[in-house]
Amino acid sequence: MSDSLSYLSILYGDSSSGGSSLLDTIYGIGGSPAGSTDPVQALQSAELNQAQDVKVTAAQPMVKAAVGAFTQAVNSAKSMTQLLANPQFMNVLLTANGMSDQVGYTALATKALTSNLSDPNSLANQLTDTRWKTLAQKYDFSANGLKSLQNPATIASIANDYATASWGASQDQVTPGLSNALAFKAQASSITSVDQILGDPTLRTVVTTTLGIPEQIAFQSLPAQETAISSRIDISQFKDPKFVESFAQRYLIANAANASSSGTSTSDITSLAVQARGILV
Repeated sequence: MSDSLSYLSILYGDSSSGGSSLLDTIYGIGGSPAGSTDPVQALQSAELNQAQDVKVTAAQPMVKAAVGAFTQAVNSAKSMTQLLANPQFMNVLLTANGMSDQVGYTALATKALTSNLSDPNSLANQLTDTRWKTLAQKYDFSANGLKSLQNPATIASIANDYATASWGASQDQVTPGLSNALAFKAQASSITSVDQILGDPTLRTVVTTTLGIPEQIAFQSLPAQETAISSRIDISQFKDPKFVESFAQRYLIANAANASSSGTSTSDITSLAVQARGILV
C-alpha cells in the first residue's frame, strides 16, 4: 500500500510540498504553454458533461444532416441489400457502433451483416474482427430484415449513438485516446475472453497500450498474443468498476506519454507510463 501511495504522490504531485508530479512533467502543468491537458481530469470531465455535450453535438448541422439522410434511407428502403448499399446509411450505422474505420467496405458489410449467425462458417462468425459479429447479432438482419431498423425507437437510438460517437471524436482532438477510454469503460464489464480483446480494435489498443505490449505483437501467432495479455492481467478484474476506472486512466497516461516521446527516448517515456500500474497495487 505504501508503494502505491508513493507512486500516486509522484503521479499527481504533493500539494503540501509543491513538488512536480509525473503528469506535470508529461503535460507541463503549471509551467507549460496553454492547451496542455491532464488526461485523468479530461476523462472525469468528459463523463460528467457527456449527456449535455452529446445533446449539443446532436444539434450541430453536420450531425443533423447525417442523421436525416440515415433516417430517410431507412424509411424509404425496399430491401436490406438496397439499404446496406447506401453510403449515408452505412456511415451512421457503423459510426454509431464504433466501426467508423469500416465505412466504405460495402461488400464486406453486406455479407457480414446478413450472415446466418447459426452457421459457424458464415462470414460474421469467421472474421477476426469480432465487431462484425456483434453488430450482426444486435440487429439480426438475416432473420429480421428491414423491420429490425424501421422502428422509430431503433432509429432514435442509433441517432443518439452517432451523436455520441461524433462527440467522442471531438474529445480526441483535445485529449488523444479519450474516446477509446470511454468506449473501453462502456464495454469492460462484458469482456469474457482475451480473444474478445484481440478481436476488437478499441479494446485491443487500450489493453495493449496500458500493459506496455508493443504493436509488433500483432505479427506474432494468436497463441502468443493471447499469452502476452493473459500473463499480464486477469480479465475477470474488468468486472470491477474501480479497476476499470484505474485501467482507463492508465491507458490515457500511457497514450499521452507515447505521443509526447518526441525529443525523449521512447523507452524512457514508456517506462514512466508503465509505472501507472502502481495505481492498482
